[in-house]
Amino acid sequence: MPAYWIARSTVSDTDGYGKYAPRARDAIKAHGGKFLVRGGALKVLEGSDRPRAVLVEFPSLEAAEACYNSAEYQEALNYAKGAAERDVCIVEGI
Repeated sequence: MPAYWIARSTVSDTDGYGKYAPRARDAIKAHGGKFLVRGGALKVLEGSDRPRAVLVEFPSLEAAEACYNSAEYQEALNYAKGAAERDVCIVEGI
């Protein structure tokens, strides 16, 4: 069953986040992730406003969680810390 990684971000340091993004992309792809949304126009209808959204499809909940916990992604995440405020969740598909 597929799972979806949903991330919404407010970027405050574009240089730092720019170092995160390619490393995160490589880790995500290495774990079978497929980007469905990466940036683009966003209209918040309810809740907090975070102007950047990313949606990644993984083959399973386990694959999505393994990616997040992987050494490669955690190394990438070091660049995002302090460069953006983020909300990230994984949800199982149907």
